Amino acid sequence: MVDLSQFNNEAFKRGAPVWKELLWRVIQQFFFHAEWITAYGCKRRVLRVLGAGIAKGVVVKPKAKVTFPWKLSVGANSWIGEEAWLLNLDRITIGANVCISQRAFLCTGSHDWKKESFDLMTQPIVIEDGAWICADVFIGPGVTVGANSVVTAGSVVNKNLPPNMICSGNPCVAVKQR
Repeated sequence: MVDLSQFNNEAFKRGAPVWKELLWRVIQQFFFHAEWITAYGCKRRVLRVLGAGIAKGVVVKPKAKVTFPWKLSVGANSWIGEEAWLLNLDRITIGANVCISQRAFLCTGSHDWKKESFDLMTQPIVIEDGAWICADVFIGPGVTVGANSVVTAGSVVNKNLPPNMICSGNPCVAVKQR
């Protein structure tokens, strides 16, 4: 039986001081969430200053959400689409030439449903070079999406996906060669 009064999150490491997280929340709310602001170069610089590994040519579209910039790495010429959410309680590594489409949700955290205290569990996510994460895809903790794979719209990914494949479904599986 779950007893949420026993939940204790003290062991979770946010990875930065409180002031840095608060600064990021303000910047994200007023600058990254504004629909009319593109300013991709400026967004790259802000993310870098806050500790993200952001390569040249990265595009972060309006309303994209990043929980902790200091736990994010994005390779050259990758795109993060409108309303994509990178819930990076743990590390998210996105390769070069990757497209994370609209409303994709990359979630590095979950809870241990076997424990009464419902403990937080986190695992990193890796999206390898050339992959395309289509609109409304969920990627769960600990998943690696192989290079040049396509994860079709609305898929739910809870296990690693191989390279060079079209992957689809809930649960998401490799369907055919790309």
